[in-house]
Amino acid sequence: MMKLGKYSLGTGDRFGNQGKAQLQAVMAAKELGIDISIIWNKSYREHTIIHTDPASVRTEADSAVQETGWAGDYYVDADHINIESVDLFIETSDFFTLDVADYTGMPAPQVDIEKFTAKYLSLCGPLTVPGIELPLEITEKKIKHAAERYLLAVQKAGEIYRKIESAKGPGNFITEVSMDETDIPQTPEELLFILAAISDEGIPAQTIAPKFTGRFNKGVDYIGDLEKFEEEFNADLCVIAFAVDHFDLPDNLKLSIHSGSDKFSIYPIMGKAIRKYNTGLHVKTAGTTWLEEIIGLAESGSEGVTLAKEIYRESLSRYDELTGPYAAVIDIDKLLLPSPDEFDKWTGDMITKAVRHDLNNPAYNLHIRQLLHVGYKVAAEMGTRYLDALKKHQEVVGKNVTENLLDRHIKRIFL
Repeated sequence: MMKLGKYSLGTGDRFGNQGKAQLQAVMAAKELGIDISIIWNKSYREHTIIHTDPASVRTEADSAVQETGWAGDYYVDADHINIESVDLFIETSDFFTLDVADYTGMPAPQVDIEKFTAKYLSLCGPLTVPGIELPLEITEKKIKHAAERYLLAVQKAGEIYRKIESAKGPGNFITEVSMDETDIPQTPEELLFILAAISDEGIPAQTIAPKFTGRFNKGVDYIGDLEKFEEEFNADLCVIAFAVDHFDLPDNLKLSIHSGSDKFSIYPIMGKAIRKYNTGLHVKTAGTTWLEEIIGLAESGSEGVTLAKEIYRESLSRYDELTGPYAAVIDIDKLLLPSPDEFDKWTGDMITKAVRHDLNNPAYNLHIRQLLHVGYKVAAEMGTRYLDALKKHQEVVGKNVTENLLDRHIKRIFL
């Protein structure tokens, strides 16, 4: 069976040009003693916006591995797929993120809820989970509530999983179950019964992405109660370990953090916890590679600066269109966005300082950064003009991509 390594990094690459630069960050980490599996991920939504296909991600990954001579693990993720979109990814992907968040809160058939509740009544009472200070108080009501809220979602994940398995064969791909794009965080008790349901469905999930307290906005730091996050994160690690011991789940099942890019304030918490419990972690960095491309182009001189300014102007003029699909994961104050005419007066250095995620730099502007994050559609519409600029300035762009992954992500979490 394909088995995901202890530490893994899901790295998005909107335009498929930074595979080698991303892999160089993982290779540098290995030289520091950190073994990380790299997973190139690109969602159905991104493919439709940029007009690419899943096979292009496989081509990028294989090419990067061949060019660098990488001998470690690497995978191609069908990111956030559902039963309608999975067919497009089956041939070229070997990692599947089953996104069933839309089904949370929708009840499964009553007979299934009753059956599930009855099966796990033996867990009722104070349940001691190693690592959690106080016992979990399991009641029939809590089991039934978890089933009513999450059982249908897990059943849908099972449906997607079996469709993939029938095409690729058992053990020939890695499965992640994603429930992070919901409104309400799961409690430790709910996560326990979600994992029980995953086991019942026969899904050999190697990563699970729950919802946490706080805001995981795209490309910017975590916003929320750090103490509460630490409590939830640690509890989830312990519940996963307990579930592996008590249910039929892979022994390498680990926690997955989605929209994990640039969540600097929680990286020390995550790093401390995975070392404390000697457990694995999967982190998805999503679209920050695209932002590093903008930074690299701005650093490269007049042509790149002009492109960055055009992308900003167009993104602002199409604000509602571009931000709409990401409304749940961005918070932009339009009053803190410079006008296009003002932005046009900026130098490349000013753009770089505003967009680069350096919290110590007073010029950093998280509102500009978030707008540009969702503005990749504008760059896609530029076609070869944008892609040719990336190739022309790849040395500078690639340096930013590698440093972003290595210095701001890998070292802060895993070292």
